[in-house]
Amino acid sequence: MPLNVDTLLEKALDGYALSVSEAGILLEQKDPAMLESIRHCADRLRSQQVGERVSYVINRNINFSNICVQHCSFCAFRQDEGDRDAYWLDFGTILEKTQEAVGYGATEICMQGGLNPKVREKVSSGRVLDYYLALVRAIKEQFPSIHLHAFSPQESFFIAEEDNLPIAKVLQELRDAGVNSMPGTAAEVLYEPVRRRLCPEKINTEDWIHTVTTAHELGIPTTSTLLSGHIETPLERAIHLGVLRSIQERTGGFSEFVLLPYVALNAPKMLRNKVGRDQPELLDSLLTQAVARIFLGPLIANHQPSWVKLGLAGAAEALYWGCNDIGGTLMEEHITSSAGAQGGTCQSPEDLRKAIVEAERIPYQRTTLYEEIGAHHALSALGDWEKAPAKGLINLSS
Repeated sequence: MPLNVDTLLEKALDGYALSVSEAGILLEQKDPAMLESIRHCADRLRSQQVGERVSYVINRNINFSNICVQHCSFCAFRQDEGDRDAYWLDFGTILEKTQEAVGYGATEICMQGGLNPKVREKVSSGRVLDYYLALVRAIKEQFPSIHLHAFSPQESFFIAEEDNLPIAKVLQELRDAGVNSMPGTAAEVLYEPVRRRLCPEKINTEDWIHTVTTAHELGIPTTSTLLSGHIETPLERAIHLGVLRSIQERTGGFSEFVLLPYVALNAPKMLRNKVGRDQPELLDSLLTQAVARIFLGPLIANHQPSWVKLGLAGAAEALYWGCNDIGGTLMEEHITSSAGAQGGTCQSPEDLRKAIVEAERIPYQRTTLYEEIGAHHALSALGDWEKAPAKGLINLSS
């Protein structure tokens, strides 16, 4: 018997988990009235699960190199060694950037880079892993209290393959050297037929899952992500969310869900031509954020949009579609900006708080793992959220 949208939303509000196919139905919706119903459901669930406060983190993003041996169809960041725009930051530069971040009040360094087997030439042992360990130790020796959120599942798996080591060995050594958590990037779409078309050289779905679950088992929390808005269908997005939910049910190791809408402006032509637009579609991103909140339920309580990809106004809009975090200051960003995103590369804590307050939520600073650092009680009263109209919503009928 076919299910209508209202039935599915009532089911979610009653505490029942939606199936992957039911989430796919929600992701297919185009009618403005249906979209508003989905938004309202996600907003209610957000309120029930995490309340009316919205978090942000003061952090710095360091992309330590853009030299990469892989050729993902969506990536405008990678360069070959010897290319004019290729770079590899030395440890001194990375430590200077970390010092600037600490002076700014950052509690986190997020660090990712390209895949280059020639890093083994930078260490006497000839092990790729030893380069990464030396980098982590250099940061931690000078800044022991900084939270190091570093090296995606793809990077960790790359190290394991290059050195012929078990992934558990690589992750354990990175953890012991000072890596505190792992970005859940390189997930893209965890459905192999899409993945083989999108990034055939990249870690496959099974290995991504194994890497992430191993990290969780070793006490390394990770984020979870979805790259959306390219060649995937609504059902394939739902399949990806189903994989994330299944992992979380087993390990509980995801700290948040972050949606990463595809930016095409400077991306490789083949995929850009298939997609047919340069920037993410805001409404499509908001719908996916809402369905993620509805589908993942309380298992992954924290949901974050990407202000780099959507702009700060777009990210603030997502606070009405199930999100309870607005991201970090970043200070610099090179991967998405290389693709032509128009959201900028840095936000001040004041601008993040202002965006949250204008959405009529209470901002507070958090750590990487969502521990509160300081509350900013910007509103004395929230009022009746069930009856009050949401401000700032985009026009669904436009």
